[in-house]
Amino acid sequence: MTADLLASIVAILLSLAASYVPGFSPWFAKLDGIQKRLLMLGLLAAAAGGSFALACAGLAADMGFSLTCDQPGAIGLMRIFVIAVISNQAACAISPHLQKELDNAKARSARRVS
Repeated sequence: MTADLLASIVAILLSLAASYVPGFSPWFAKLDGIQKRLLMLGLLAAAAGGSFALACAGLAADMGFSLTCDQPGAIGLMRIFVIAVISNQAACAISPHLQKELDNAKARSARRVS
């Protein structure tokens, strides 16, 4: 598995968690658009930083990552980070937002009752 593919998978899973995971999804749905984007960006940056920390600790090779703790590794990490951000936002755009759908369903049922 390449680092690009792994970053994309993690980014997509993070986006899907924001749509589906109980507890996290309703909390995430209450944030405004800018807060959501900044939170996702921060989480992806933390994952990228963690990957680089693993490389610098000498553990990346043990885990199958080809990331190195040097300038070419940092440049590669920036490329992977951009791919992860793109994957995350693409998954967000196409995944259903369950909390919004639940709120709409509750509003429709409340209108029927009254």
